[in-house]
Amino acid sequence: MAATSAAPVAPQVLSVSQRLRGMFYVLGPSESSFRGMEDVPDYVDQATPLFITLIFLEIVVKWTQKRHPSARVNDSITCLSAGVLSRLPDVLSRSIELSTYSYMWENYRLLKLPWNSPWTWYLTFLGVDFGYYWFHRMAHEINLLWAGHQTHHSSEYYNLFTALRQSLLQKYTSWIFYLPMALFIPPSVYAVHLQFNLLYQFWIHTEVISNLGPLEFFLNTPSHHRVHHGRNPYCIDKNYGGTLIIWDRIFGTFVAESDKVVYGLTHPINTFDLFKVQFHHCVYVWKTFWNTPGFSNKLSVIFKGPGWEPGKPRLGLVQDIPGVTGKETPFNPNLPNYLSVYSVIHFTIMLGFYIDLFATKSTLSQVTILMRIGYIILTLTAIGF
Repeated sequence: MAATSAAPVAPQVLSVSQRLRGMFYVLGPSESSFRGMEDVPDYVDQATPLFITLIFLEIVVKWTQKRHPSARVNDSITCLSAGVLSRLPDVLSRSIELSTYSYMWENYRLLKLPWNSPWTWYLTFLGVDFGYYWFHRMAHEINLLWAGHQTHHSSEYYNLFTALRQSLLQKYTSWIFYLPMALFIPPSVYAVHLQFNLLYQFWIHTEVISNLGPLEFFLNTPSHHRVHHGRNPYCIDKNYGGTLIIWDRIFGTFVAESDKVVYGLTHPINTFDLFKVQFHHCVYVWKTFWNTPGFSNKLSVIFKGPGWEPGKPRLGLVQDIPGVTGKETPFNPNLPNYLSVYSVIHFTIMLGFYIDLFATKSTLSQVTILMRIGYIILTLTAIGF
C-alpha cells in the first residue's frame, strides 16, 4: 500500500468565550497549553471581531458620556494603517519573535519544562510580562529602540484605535528580551503568552474606564496606561508594565494618574503620512548622528535616551520637556465630508484585500504576494496623504 502524507492540522477555532477570556488573560492553563507550535491557535487573528465590537462600544459609550466622538476619521485610519503595515512582513516569513525563540530552544536549551504543567504556564506568564517590561523600558530609554516604538505614541488621542497603532520596526528588537526563557520554556507555551500579553494591552487603551479599585495595585489598567501615553512632564518614562504593574512599583517607574493627561509625543509630528509616522524619528537619529561631533557622542546619540545631548544625563533633563496646559488641540486639518467618506470606503476595500491576503497566502506565488503588499502600501500611503 502506498504511503500517504498526513493532512495538515486545521487551526483550532476558538469559541466566543475563549476569545473574550483570552483578551483579558483569564483563559487558564487547562485550555491554553499545547504540545507543539503548530497546535497553538492564532488568538490575535481570531480576536479581530472582538476588536471591532469593543471599538464600536467605546464610540457609543463615549458619545453617551461626553456627547462627542472618542475618535476622528483621520487619526483612526492612521492607527489602523500602522497596524496593517506592521503585520505585512508576517505574510512573507514566520514571526522573528517565534523563529529566534525556537532556534534558541532547539540548540541551546538547558532544561525542558513540561508543556502541560500549570507551573510552566504561570512561570511563562511572569517571564513574558517581565521581559516585556524591560523591552518596553529600554524602548523609551534607548534612542535606537525609541525610533521604532514612538509610532505607538504618536497619536494625540487615547482610544482603542490607538492600541492598533503598531510599529513596523519594533518586533525586530523586542525578541532579544525573551530569549533567556528559551533555555527552559517550550516555544508553544511562550507563543501562547506572547499573544495573551499583546491582547491584554488592547482594552486598556481607553478613557471610558476610570478606575478599577483594588486591581489598580497589581494590574496594568486604563488609568495606569493613560499616564504612560501622556506627554505631561510627570508622565514621561513611567508605567511600562504590560499585564502587571508590579514591575513598575518594584523598579521605581510607577506613577499614578493625577493631572489631566495630554496624549502624544512631546513634539507632535502633525502628519498622517504612513511612512513619516513610522520612520520620522529614524531620520532624526540619522541626522543627529552625523551632526554630532566625536565618536563617543555619536554612539550616545544611538544608545542613550531620546532627550540626551552632549553634557546632559543619559535620559536628558526633565526641564527640557515641553510643558502642557491641558488646552492643547490635536492636529486635525479640515477636509470636506466627501473626502472623509471616500477615505473610509477606500480603506474598507483595502482591508478586504488585506484579510484575503492572509487567508490565501499559502496558495499564492511570491510575485502575487509582493504585488498585493505593494497595492496595500500604495493605498495606505494615498489615504494618508
